[in-house]
Amino acid sequence: MSARDASVIVFDGVCNLCNSWVRFILTRDRARRYRFVSMQSLVGRRLLAEHGFDPDDPVSFLLLDNGLPSADSDGIIRVIASLGGIWRLAALGCAVPRGVRDRLYRVLARNRYRWFGRRSACMAPAPEFADRFLD
Repeated sequence: MSARDASVIVFDGVCNLCNSWVRFILTRDRARRYRFVSMQSLVGRRLLAEHGFDPDDPVSFLLLDNGLPSADSDGIIRVIASLGGIWRLAALGCAVPRGVRDRLYRVLARNRYRWFGRRSACMAPAPEFADRFLD
């Protein structure tokens, strides 16, 4: 499956917070809709560059939904709301102006290593989830 015909989340593979986010989605995405690729991989770097992000300064969350990009807070809200059930309430986050949401997201993104730590290498997926990773 390619990044063009799936819902792909490009995440920071060495960020502890980002890895927790991926595990959160993996355990709640019962439809197995999302695939994942780390920003540090060749595929992740290419996807970032194709969508106007600097692969050497990755401070954005990128969701590609059938090739269409959503970044930062919009992408996060879309992912959470798509998990169904109570998670649909995340769509209410869109009531907050995007500029405010994205500013808050940027503060978190710029401080993620300091606040949550980082790994020396990208996360290796558990065997039952290996098919959900593109790199």
